[in-house]
Amino acid sequence: MAQNPHDLARCLAERAEAVCRHYLSAGRREGGYWLVGDVRNTPGRSMYVRLKDTPNGLAGKWTDAATGEHGDLLDVISESCGLVDFRDVTEEARAFLSMPPPGPEARDHDQPCPAPRGLPEGARRLVRMSQPINGTLVQAYLRARGILDLRGTGSLHYHPRCYYRPDEHSPIETWPAMIAAVTNLQGNITGAHRTWLDPRRLDKAPIETPRRAMGDFLGNAVRFGTASDVLAAGEGIETVLSLRQVLPDMPMLAALSAAHLAAILFPVALRRLYIVRDNDPAGDGARDTLIERANAAGIEAIVVSPELGDFNDDLRTLGIEALRSEARFQVAPQDVARFMALAA
Repeated sequence: MAQNPHDLARCLAERAEAVCRHYLSAGRREGGYWLVGDVRNTPGRSMYVRLKDTPNGLAGKWTDAATGEHGDLLDVISESCGLVDFRDVTEEARAFLSMPPPGPEARDHDQPCPAPRGLPEGARRLVRMSQPINGTLVQAYLRARGILDLRGTGSLHYHPRCYYRPDEHSPIETWPAMIAAVTNLQGNITGAHRTWLDPRRLDKAPIETPRRAMGDFLGNAVRFGTASDVLAAGEGIETVLSLRQVLPDMPMLAALSAAHLAAILFPVALRRLYIVRDNDPAGDGARDTLIERANAAGIEAIVVSPELGDFNDDLRTLGIEALRSEARFQVAPQDVARFMALAA
């Protein structure tokens, strides 16, 4: 059993290509290397991961030629999954390797352990411990961001005292949090996404990393509505819910990052995919990858772009009528008639 980071990294290195295929799915193998845009799974070729030990270097070591960053496969898991707490990283790595957790001697008995973090089982437990959002701080937080219509948001939950630990050397804090259930195409919970909130400002909590993920996100998402032939897919929860204010009946999903957006799995019946992009380079990369994947699967891909940084920026700054006009212009006419809410 790998009990320390060095041993765990070496076990991952022995399965380097499998790790890359799972966590760096936007890349591809070329010779003895896995090529991808960066450690956060952006499409591209500037980062290379060594897949086998050679006289020039060990398997699992990677370098980003564009930035000079380098590291091992634990870093890949951390960055591609958005994990900050090193315990979350090691537990995710053990889950990938199907290893048992470390023994009791490795546990921290000075702090409570609310759930096995970084694993689907812990994510399911966290969702079960949470409550519906109606009348809670989550509802107030979303309303403060202009998101008033919360139909079809059963994937969102509220936890009044969700554990937060800045790093492995710090004590555990508790903050209220929005808990988003991440599900696969069959509706099974595979992960959870936490957004810690500040009840005084109705905004994200004033902590270093107010958003964290746990569980299995690759190909999965936070879902709003049940997809059939039409689906809209974006990165952030607030971004997707903003567009849903004017298209309340359109099934949508939030993949929670550009890398995971590029890797979503398509429902069998899907015929038209709306790509809800963010206005940044990562959003461009996700857009290009999704268009290519959708076209290869015989799915029509339509890009829906905001005027500002994302659709929540548009909703809060430009207003709902401007957002409605944007959507009406970019969405297919038959889907406007089918999914768009009439102006009040």
